[in-house]
Amino acid sequence: MEQHPVIKTSLPGPRANKLIETDRRYVSPSYTRMYPLVVENARGLWVRDVDGNIFLDFTSGIAVCTTGHCHPNVVEAIKKQADRLIHMSGTDFYYGPEIRLAEKLASLVPGKDPKKVYFGNSGSEAVEAAFKLSRWHTRRELTIAFYGAFHGRTMGALSLTASKTVQKKRYNPLVQGITHIPYAYCFRCAYNLTYPRCNMACVRWVEETLFRTTTPPEEVAAIIVEPIQGEGGYIVPPPEFHRELYRIAKTYGILYVVDEVQSGMGRTGKMFAMEHFGVIPDMTAIAKGIASGMPLGALVAPADIMDWEAGSHASTFGGNPISCQAALATIELLEKELIANAALQGERLLNQLGKLQEIHECIGDVRGKGLMVGIELVEDRSTLKPAAKWRNGIIRKAFEKGLLLLGCGANSIRFCPALTITSHEIDLCISILDEAIRDVTE
Repeated sequence: MEQHPVIKTSLPGPRANKLIETDRRYVSPSYTRMYPLVVENARGLWVRDVDGNIFLDFTSGIAVCTTGHCHPNVVEAIKKQADRLIHMSGTDFYYGPEIRLAEKLASLVPGKDPKKVYFGNSGSEAVEAAFKLSRWHTRRELTIAFYGAFHGRTMGALSLTASKTVQKKRYNPLVQGITHIPYAYCFRCAYNLTYPRCNMACVRWVEETLFRTTTPPEEVAAIIVEPIQGEGGYIVPPPEFHRELYRIAKTYGILYVVDEVQSGMGRTGKMFAMEHFGVIPDMTAIAKGIASGMPLGALVAPADIMDWEAGSHASTFGGNPISCQAALATIELLEKELIANAALQGERLLNQLGKLQEIHECIGDVRGKGLMVGIELVEDRSTLKPAAKWRNGIIRKAFEKGLLLLGCGANSIRFCPALTITSHEIDLCISILDEAIRDVTE
């Protein structure tokens, strides 16, 4: 039976209102909540709030619940492991789930060289590990990252992040030695050029200007980059961007470190987004969708790069056995069916959004791969003036109609549903989005 959103109360409803009032008294105000959703339970792509309202979820817990909410295979794996062992710490002891997951991830990440895996609890920790390992291995102190990048909120990962100033406000000084450069954001080119006539000026600038004037390449440990920028706006670079940047890195002995936290684990229709670009990175940071909602992060690198000594980096809860079992169940589902479904349904989503773009002038750009898809809202297509207020209004209106969405960048909406999604659920999303856009912009 096909499901539909059901909104029974005003939003937030009475029970939600009471909980939100308590939240305001006791929970940190640093969290960002775009609308007052108080969740009670969820299955697949369907979320029920505490007042009985039912929503279609196109956020999947910020691209985390890859297999949908509470997939029975994952739930069963969690229950079985919880009955055997909850925690012992992989930092000081050995246990099977962590070892088996490390072996599996080493086989999944592209590249023929033998690999090793470091486990943490989150994307921030995976990036933090990559940042530290790049310095350890190369004995170099400088790093290149990108404007628009989001790599996390711990101090090292935050230093690499260049998404929003509020994320760094009052936290300076951060880690030194990081240079941020423009990403290949062709819809809003930093050089006011047009692809492909630009001849990848954003990449050539690194070698021709940056390395010649301010940043000695022989002192750069790593280039840390997202295959597709996530929080920056779901920005898909041109096909040759990563290939050319990787070529420069290899010319100067610089490590190419890829943040697959949001783009990995099947979301783009391949296990890792970098597979679309034909580059084998030196390190791959993984989290979010790896364990269907259980906290887990991982860094995968060739064994000759992951050469740090015992005690140089560790995590008490990293590689928790329950999270590892959830990850193994998640990967099995991805390989059997869900990566293929992400590619198939992602095409449908892109096509449907493209049709909406033909109708609504405010949709300036539609972009994405698989089920990592974004639309950018503009007030005027000729000037490309960002429509941040419209974006926020559309997300709020969609919520009121039973569709859960999230923003990204200054004025974009992201679509990152569970990889279990059906054609019916995509069509429902498009129908509600169409109504929300009309309500806000007309």
